[in-house]
Amino acid sequence: MRLEDSGNGLKRTTSDPERDTDRKKTKKSHLNGTTDLNGGSNDMESKSKSNKEDNGWKKNEKKGINSGQEFTIKKEKDGSYKKSIKGLSDSSVKNCIKEESVKDSSGTEKNIPMKEENAVGNKTLDKDHHQTSHSDKKRHKDHKSERGKDKKDKKKEKLLNGTVQEKSSRNEKRKHHNVDDEEPKKKKVSKGGREDKGRTGKNSKEEKKKDENSKWKWWEEGNNSNPGQKWTTLEHRGPLFPPEYEPLPNNVSFYYGGEPMKLSLAAEEVATFYAKMLEHEYTTKEAFQKNFFTDWKEVMSDDDKKTIKKLSKCDFSELHKYFVNKSEEKKNMSKEEKQALKEEGIKLTEEYGYCLLDGHREKIGNFRVEPPGLFRGRGEHPKMGKLKKRIQPKDVIINCSKDSKIPAPPSGKKWKRVQHDNTVTWLASWVENVQKHTKYIMLNPSSKLKGEKDWQKYEVARSLKLEVDSIRHKYQQDWSSREMKTRQRGVALYFIDKLALRAGNEKEDDTADTVGCCSLRVEHISLHESLDGQEWVVEFDFLGKDSIRYYNKVPVEKRVFKSLKIFMENKDPEDDLFDRISTTYLNKKLNEYMSGLTAKVFRTFNASTTLQDQLSKLTKEDMTVEEKILSYNRANRAVAILCNHQRAAPKTFEKSMQLLQEKIQKKKEQIEQAKKELKKAKKAHKEHPSDRSKKLIEQKENAVRRLEEQLKKLELQVTDREENKVIALGTSKLNYLDPRISVAWCKKYNVPIEKIYNKTQREKFAWAIDMTDADFQF
Repeated sequence: MRLEDSGNGLKRTTSDPERDTDRKKTKKSHLNGTTDLNGGSNDMESKSKSNKEDNGWKKNEKKGINSGQEFTIKKEKDGSYKKSIKGLSDSSVKNCIKEESVKDSSGTEKNIPMKEENAVGNKTLDKDHHQTSHSDKKRHKDHKSERGKDKKDKKKEKLLNGTVQEKSSRNEKRKHHNVDDEEPKKKKVSKGGREDKGRTGKNSKEEKKKDENSKWKWWEEGNNSNPGQKWTTLEHRGPLFPPEYEPLPNNVSFYYGGEPMKLSLAAEEVATFYAKMLEHEYTTKEAFQKNFFTDWKEVMSDDDKKTIKKLSKCDFSELHKYFVNKSEEKKNMSKEEKQALKEEGIKLTEEYGYCLLDGHREKIGNFRVEPPGLFRGRGEHPKMGKLKKRIQPKDVIINCSKDSKIPAPPSGKKWKRVQHDNTVTWLASWVENVQKHTKYIMLNPSSKLKGEKDWQKYEVARSLKLEVDSIRHKYQQDWSSREMKTRQRGVALYFIDKLALRAGNEKEDDTADTVGCCSLRVEHISLHESLDGQEWVVEFDFLGKDSIRYYNKVPVEKRVFKSLKIFMENKDPEDDLFDRISTTYLNKKLNEYMSGLTAKVFRTFNASTTLQDQLSKLTKEDMTVEEKILSYNRANRAVAILCNHQRAAPKTFEKSMQLLQEKIQKKKEQIEQAKKELKKAKKAHKEHPSDRSKKLIEQKENAVRRLEEQLKKLELQVTDREENKVIALGTSKLNYLDPRISVAWCKKYNVPIEKIYNKTQREKFAWAIDMTDADFQF
């Protein structure tokens, strides 16, 4: 509050308009002899902090009108100031002390201690200097307790919807509420003259640091006391189902035998699945066509079945064209339309893409139920083309904690069942109809449950290095065993250890013909006592996981070679090579050697060990960052080759390589031009030396050096891409390599972690990035 001399008397000003209105109401009620807001009539008494004489006050008195009240401020003999309001006695009100600023006629500002005291004994002043009776206090307390009842539910709601309020914003509001008599603070103005709005953008460094600090560092909390229990509380919204099928417009027709035909709604939907894939190579395969037509007929109406007899007479071209046009329309949408779609996606992610795990907001991996379509499979899968039916809520099992709010199914629908099993990590599950596999909605790889599982996996693999010599000695002894089962076990473990083969699982007859170590058949290997200058060579040729061909020629120990000869005796090509052992038996035996040891742990151990060794050999301190990254990718490639992580060459490979070569050629031309300019500058300096010409030479030399560095980077990119053309580096990096090896390497050789792991991968391995030092060794 401030008293200012406006020329017509002293006028009260305040930073809060509502506050000023309340004061006006109070003064009017005092004149009427009533109590409002402040609970009684008031008077103001003033005293000066200083005993100095105020020469600006004429006759030691000043009159004025404020809010309809006449008042007088008079200077007393002792130097203090007294304010009296017309119509009110001095004894009617005693006031509490408050400092107010008064400007005298000379413009000098003085602080006057003003005393305001409540004369009514049964009322007190609250923080805003309002009087509150005991009954008011009670009502306020009751209201506060009622609000507190829903506090936990509101907090859960906010966490699930991603609208958690920051404490700082609440404190700012409270601070603003309390300091209502102060002048508003001036806005900061930047050098350019614009107002400084502060660090409110999400992309600011401060906000990023705040977000990082607010992340749940579960790895610092220690191990769970109950190993079987995965969580204590779990709450989520359930899965998001795909939209219902929208019928084709009337101007788009399916043709049979050259004639347009109106299909039933269910048959039309399945026909669109085939139409969308019309240009894909799958629709040219006999197995795909046969499976599709069989399943399509099952959803047809009786009238459809009477007409449609052969797939070869079906014409899906108009349907295909319709969906191609729809796709083009989506690509050509305006910026505003794309933004609207993006915002809708963000809204759905905020609602369905997060859960509350033990009170922490965790991201869900894939909250969308897969839409219906046609099964493709990997390689030559026998079930390709079969119909993947639409998943309904009645097919879905929901898993959440007992005390949580159970997800609501779509209107008019019911879940298959709701369970509260805290020994599993999935949130929802259902069985798909093609391969009868159970599908799950799980947490994101960056979540606590996934991170803990990864950490444990790599720790078990890391502990294997203390036992591996002993285990190798044991399986080598098995090669000489007279018992065939023991001997086969020893050779199989040798392949799993040396070649990082998968153990292999027994499969049904209607799945793709893929094999692992235990399911190898006689036809999958060839023995050569001498091949390419090497002795005791085993030639492998079979389809591994995802129908990827494994072809390798490997020299082996002589005892292994002779054992394989014995295993193949009197067997047909389609007979099992290891006919006495199974994956279950093998893993059980490995667990006897070391707790938690499986064939996959062996694979993880060998992959991580290979990376550690290769990085040590290939990296040097004096390398550039680009050269170090090339070394890392080469080490990673050695692991991918060991684990047979192959891929088809990308479709855009040739085009991207051509663009790179064009950039290289252009850069070489720029270097030639820069060297000519440098030569010219040197010649000019030699003829007419000066500081300016000398400086010009330095600039030209720097330009040449910079261009040569750019050329080197481009050439390194070409080498890197060419070497990794058919090698999948991502699989081993994300699933078989202990991330702490990569993090330690980055810290040791000053390579930015962003060069090795992208944002999603950094979130997945946040635990490793946070805890790993430069001297970590696997």
